[in-house]
Amino acid sequence: MSHPATSPRHAAASGTLDQPPTWAPAAPTIALLTALGVLMVGQMYTVLALLHPMATTLGTTPGQATWTATAFGFAYAAGFLLSGPLSDRYGSRAVITAGLVAATAATLAVSAAPDLPTAIALRSLQGLTAATFAPSALSYAVHHIAPQRRGTALTCITSGMLAAAVIMQIGAQAVAAGLGWRAVFWLSAALMALSLIPVRRVLRPTLRHDTGGGLLQAFAAMPRLLRRPRLVVLYLSTVALMSAFVAVYTAVSIAGPPSIAGNSSAILALRASALPALVAVPLLARVLQRLAAPLRAVLAFALAALTVAAGSFLGGHTMPLAVALLLFVAAVAAAAPAVVETINANVPHARGAAVALYGCSMFIGASLGPQLTGVLTGLGFGGILRVVAVALVLGVLLALPALRHQRTE
Repeated sequence: MSHPATSPRHAAASGTLDQPPTWAPAAPTIALLTALGVLMVGQMYTVLALLHPMATTLGTTPGQATWTATAFGFAYAAGFLLSGPLSDRYGSRAVITAGLVAATAATLAVSAAPDLPTAIALRSLQGLTAATFAPSALSYAVHHIAPQRRGTALTCITSGMLAAAVIMQIGAQAVAAGLGWRAVFWLSAALMALSLIPVRRVLRPTLRHDTGGGLLQAFAAMPRLLRRPRLVVLYLSTVALMSAFVAVYTAVSIAGPPSIAGNSSAILALRASALPALVAVPLLARVLQRLAAPLRAVLAFALAALTVAAGSFLGGHTMPLAVALLLFVAAVAAAAPAVVETINANVPHARGAAVALYGCSMFIGASLGPQLTGVLTGLGFGGILRVVAVALVLGVLLALPALRHQRTE
């Protein structure tokens, strides 16, 4: 007879098991986390479609209003470093729930900003609270989704986060045209508040690790992870990937062919043309799962580098460029979950902290992308894309150690 203190039932009640005794229903979980990923990550991008009306209301210029995006991005990256260990310690559902409550309040506050400095400060707070979602969602998928569906779940969630850059800009532009820019934040806050209902009904309480070291031990996992070279190179490869992703679309906007650059409608259409790739990659997840995660990451980086290099020679040919960007986005959408899977496989007992560092590296890369394009503007559209292709080749080289490590196991 098993001792009551060590029985599975008692352990489940106390929250000390490493994984749940039964897996969560995959379909509703994936749908909820993907939709929330679009909403929460998309808050970074909404202001890109609102710069002109916000500038008019706040008494500033669109160029100065871009600081509302920059402030959010830096706070978002910092928030990842906090929310990952919190997820490890208190459970993913608890952190997602608390984060949604805080983000709802912060998003409503942004809608009432009277001037630019206040808007920047409130956007920083919004970024910090919104950052609670992604590390917790990815950690939840790893802990609660059955292994045979886990790759699909991670692909859907990360694809939703990438798609947010397009979907939320299109939505923000439409809402602002009819109701004004403040209504974008009202509606976002309302959706966050309403999402608390399915979060509590669909997501299960995460069974926490009984580390005995409290919250400080959860945070202490981060420096330990950064002392592992294989993880560090994966984080650096993520910086290269996201720098390339944002740099390419920034180049389309400010240095692209005359038929596209400066034409807001054409730029929006070109961004939207990538959405089929973000839908197709999750649908093909089971096929992609036949390849090991490190191999998928390397192949996806290589495809991204090839498509960007090809796009650099297309000049003013809009349709071929759209096809190249479609394949490029598909490669990014395939690479991101492969890197997450590879990281998680290396750190089964500190996944929240590991994913937090991954998310931080994502948004460091996303922040560097526009700066990279700005520095290289003199090279023209083709020159920028060729440099980006070189950065992606560097990403391939950084991902190779994980592939070699897998072959030795």
